[in-house]
Amino acid sequence: MAKDQVGMLSFRGLCFIIALLSAFSFISFLFLFQSSAPCYLKTQMIMHNQNQSISLLYFPSAWNHLSFSKDPHSKTLKIALFVKKWPHRSHAGGLERHALTLHLALARRGHELHVFTTSPRNSSFPKYPFNNLYFHLSKPTAAGLLDQALAWKLFQSQNSTGKPFDVVHTESVGLWHGRSRNVTNLAVSWHGIAYETVHTDIIQELLRNPEEPQAYALTERVNKVIEEVKFFPSYAHHVATSDHAGDILKRIYMIPEERVHIILNGVDEEIFKLDPISGKEFKQKLGITETTLVVGMAGRLVKDKGHPLIFEALKQIFTENATFRDNTVILVAGDGPWGSRYKNLSSNILVLGPLEQVQLAKFYNAIDIFLNPTLRAQGLDHTLLEAMVSGKSVMATRVASITGSVIVGEEIGYTFSPTVESLKNALYRVSRDGRGGLEKKGQIARQRGLQLFTSTKMVAAYERLFLCISNDVKRGEDYCHYTPIN
Repeated sequence: MAKDQVGMLSFRGLCFIIALLSAFSFISFLFLFQSSAPCYLKTQMIMHNQNQSISLLYFPSAWNHLSFSKDPHSKTLKIALFVKKWPHRSHAGGLERHALTLHLALARRGHELHVFTTSPRNSSFPKYPFNNLYFHLSKPTAAGLLDQALAWKLFQSQNSTGKPFDVVHTESVGLWHGRSRNVTNLAVSWHGIAYETVHTDIIQELLRNPEEPQAYALTERVNKVIEEVKFFPSYAHHVATSDHAGDILKRIYMIPEERVHIILNGVDEEIFKLDPISGKEFKQKLGITETTLVVGMAGRLVKDKGHPLIFEALKQIFTENATFRDNTVILVAGDGPWGSRYKNLSSNILVLGPLEQVQLAKFYNAIDIFLNPTLRAQGLDHTLLEAMVSGKSVMATRVASITGSVIVGEEIGYTFSPTVESLKNALYRVSRDGRGGLEKKGQIARQRGLQLFTSTKMVAAYERLFLCISNDVKRGEDYCHYTPIN
């Protein structure tokens, strides 16, 4: 055999070995990917195959990524809801607002809703134009909680009247776990779990003034985690309102994955939307010029929402940076003890008090960026989602639920560690990027908001979950499988 032929064979053999190793490496990569890739990457792979049927009970990421039918289903459900308090108009915390938005929409789609909640103490109960929405009210306990025994008695009465409930839904522990363990068609939505707040308990301890007595929140929280790990399995199905919470429920609380479903919170996109004209009018009434950079905050002005942190950061910035002070206005919507302190800090801070939803929508359109300095991990705060759907960039404390589901990259907004220095640096980055840079980030934030954080997406996902829970195989129903829409 000629020398050059031997060389050619050796070269071909080497190429074959390299190709074989490359193929093996690729297969190994796929194996590792399937076992360790983040949920959102797995979701992209699943969604890429448009013809693949998905088992919803094992879907690894938020159901908001999926596209369910917007048309009312032919199957109407009889749904029971347990919630501690039903909100009066727009005055509600995140949990109550979630209950209001979700269940009014389900009633609007034709489902029969029975709400078991407390009667208001100092106001009349709101009325709604639905003949398929029923409220079963009971007097609250001395602690303001839902009277479990009475609510359960009312539920049993309705469950035995005509058609039994297809689905039972409880917002957090609206239904006590001692009664839920035998209810197989039940789903519980968690808007905050004890393990998730351990991180922010550490933060608050680090920020504690040395003169203040040491809190025992961490010790109490660990005990609360242990309690939750013990009683959470009493609920048949769990809805996590953030990707991070979903991971905790599966990994730390050890709940089987087919019983954990991630459905991100959603806000009413008919109220919170891009409306530059209303934003301009809002600023004009406050005497804010178009060239001024406007930073907005909204919610309860209390300690665990991070207001001591932002107060100190702004105090230092206004002292050390005249350019920021002269060209920036801080708009604060909400009430609480820190409102008066903001007013006394600077004329650049305008405290507006609590706003109704319509005014709040104009507020979002008036600002350039929304700031949430929370020091308490409580799932997905609605204010961040409202701002994003309104086309605004956002900035928030670097806690797992926020960075895992909301501010997933610098193209959307800014995150900071819960220290004065880190927050100041983030505010300076905002100032350097200016209104033009923030507008671009706001456009991307709005795209993500419309993809994931609208009430339409949230309601469609819950409706499909409830249909799946009530799935009747004998009738040929298969609501627990999903085929992507082409």
